[in-house]
Amino acid sequence: MTHKPKLGIQGPVVAWQDSWAGDASEHIMRTGTGNICPSQDPKPEPEQFIQALKELDADFYVHHVIPEMKGYSELLTDIADAGLDICLGNEYGNINGPWTEGTNRYDLPDKEIMQAASSGRCIGLLYDEPEHLQINAGQYRHDGWFPHWGSTDDRSLGESRAKVERSVQSHVQHVQNVLEQGGASRTSMPLIAEHVFPTMFHTFARAGMDICPKIMKESFQSLQLCTALGAAKQYGRALWICADLWGPDTGEWFTRFHGFPGHSPQEFASALRLGYLMGPSHLFVENIDVLMRHSHLGFETTEFGDVWKEFTHKFIPEHTLSWHHSQANPDIVIIHSDDSNYGQNERLFGNRSLTDLGGSMSVFHIWHLLSRGAIPAHGSCMHIPGYDFPRHELKSNIAYEQFPLEQGYVSSNKKKIHPLFYPVRNVIAFDDQVSADQLGSPKLIMVGGSSLSVETLLAVVKRAEDGGVVVIAEWLLPQDCPVKLRKSGKMGLGSWNVTNHFLDERIQEIVEPFLGEERCWIQRFGTTEVRMYPKDKDGYTLDFEITAL
Repeated sequence: MTHKPKLGIQGPVVAWQDSWAGDASEHIMRTGTGNICPSQDPKPEPEQFIQALKELDADFYVHHVIPEMKGYSELLTDIADAGLDICLGNEYGNINGPWTEGTNRYDLPDKEIMQAASSGRCIGLLYDEPEHLQINAGQYRHDGWFPHWGSTDDRSLGESRAKVERSVQSHVQHVQNVLEQGGASRTSMPLIAEHVFPTMFHTFARAGMDICPKIMKESFQSLQLCTALGAAKQYGRALWICADLWGPDTGEWFTRFHGFPGHSPQEFASALRLGYLMGPSHLFVENIDVLMRHSHLGFETTEFGDVWKEFTHKFIPEHTLSWHHSQANPDIVIIHSDDSNYGQNERLFGNRSLTDLGGSMSVFHIWHLLSRGAIPAHGSCMHIPGYDFPRHELKSNIAYEQFPLEQGYVSSNKKKIHPLFYPVRNVIAFDDQVSADQLGSPKLIMVGGSSLSVETLLAVVKRAEDGGVVVIAEWLLPQDCPVKLRKSGKMGLGSWNVTNHFLDERIQEIVEPFLGEERCWIQRFGTTEVRMYPKDKDGYTLDFEITAL
């Protein structure tokens, strides 16, 4: 088999006005920074913008829907006439409203859903950072506490998770009903959850959404991708990947805004290759602002645009994929309940009254152990104590009116904080509902989190009996479980190891033989192994090796 991910470009947010909505772009907040940011470049006409997308080898365009809907019909017509697909994003509505009652979420109206479906070229509805806006409900909407999928206050952790799942599932079914009533296939325009935090992938996938991890941004790349790969595999969902150029760092590169881009061109080049080699269904860049400049003379690429063109013109043709993300074939499996904790240790699933975090922090210890300490033991992304973003200095020192910066900005300490390389050996993460068939035959299973289903407990017991090594949190064992499950030791052909702390020295000794090389990150798809090595000392860029086993 051969597989080529569809490639996309997300529209502008500060560079120039939307080609169809025009001045309406200037009257709303187009970034999550809390300000209206005037456009920096003159507006391109629709045909110019579409030609730029084609020159960037885009298969689809990710469009920020402006709730006013100015130019919406013309947009759909022009994109379809150009032979491109379109994905409609809800970020502007999330930031500005109008919001679905009781939430901070913007949903494309039914009429516009049907109109997009009738174009025959709309491939999905992109929900921007829905996990973030469930947990941190006050990010954009300030007139109350309105989590993205509804209130979860005064519920247990399990009840909060179930409430979010039901809400997502209900909306997925609503959109499918609208599509069916309009004469389109129920599955022609999936809802896609685009995540900045590596939480709720499994909850959203179980409820019917395709999933889209951001790479670069403020992510620990292996943790982010291994968790998304597991959710997509477990629930049979498409895996989109967003190469998000917003980030924490500054440097001597073209800069539109503080933190945009927050990654170097060299890191961007490695991230694109990394995302592609995961075998996603779709891969797109956020945003075109950084790839192109526009003037009255037309479009020209920046150094980031040149990186993208090298990727599409050279790297992809020279590296045809013979695998797909759904073929992820792990040696190590992490099983943990989806607890929505990325290290904030509060407001799990947006629940302000919940004080019992259960075992939700244990997953941080597991990743810390499996990455040989590269991933911190107190969170799963950089939005945790211990990370001071260089972009904050840029924001303090440079007024918006001075952007774009052609030569970028070098911070006072000249340090960057966001590498790509975090070594793990062929890991994916499932949730606490995974079945024996889905689990497969990994060599090592680490079981943490706050809860575990009976079916999954039986599946990991069976895997130990068949030769696997299982390390499981004691608090997950039922009160009435057999006495043998409370004791560590040999179990059938494998071993069963019970712990109250995954960083215990005994557990480290058990896990050590499975960790692999210190300077190598591995993911296997079917019989193909993708090996990633740090190209520089600190892993801001990567080398890749593809091996057929």
